[in-house]
Amino acid sequence: VQLQASGGGLVQAGGSLRLSCIASERTFSSYATAWFRQAPGKEREFVVRISGSGLTTYYADSVKGRFTISRDNAKNTVYLQMNSLEPEDTAVYYCAASPRYDLGRPAEYSYWGRGTQVTVSS
Repeated sequence: VQLQASGGGLVQAGGSLRLSCIASERTFSSYATAWFRQAPGKEREFVVRISGSGLTTYYADSVKGRFTISRDNAKNTVYLQMNSLEPEDTAVYYCAASPRYDLGRPAEYSYWGRGTQVTVSS
């Protein structure tokens, strides 16, 4: 599965961005998809995941209520809507996929896209 993330950019605190993750796999609905992020000097951290069907999601506490993940399997795409952005959200955001849903560690995901930079200014 090849993944490509896009949609990052520079935004002021309180603003919004929508990230997209497009997959090459026609059976993309068989894969759970997650977003991770990595800030400079920090480890890659889990942000959110969504099941292949899109019916189940799980958010990190730090983004709950501000970020929303969704997917359109007809377009092989997962979206991350990010609202009320904070400077602490500044990081490179990566999408990842796995046949299993209940995974939260980067090492557990086999497929990764290149990251997209999100910068939130104060």
